[in-house]
Amino acid sequence: MNRATIIALVVLVAVLSSAAIAIVKFRENGRPALTDEQRATREKFFGSGKELPPIKEGQEMRPRW
Repeated sequence: MNRATIIALVVLVAVLSSAAIAIVKFRENGRPALTDEQRATREKFFGSGKELPPIKEGQEMRPRW
């Protein structure tokens, strides 16, 4: 095999794998990402998805050490 053939095969494999991933993601769009139970468990573990309160004036963002 020469260099051009190997490069063509690598590019072909990359294109086919990208197409396969795109097809799988396209088919999964109809399903919800998380169920309500999963979402509640995630918020309980990682904290709520709400934005953090604004920083008070003069409050620093660096650790105190």
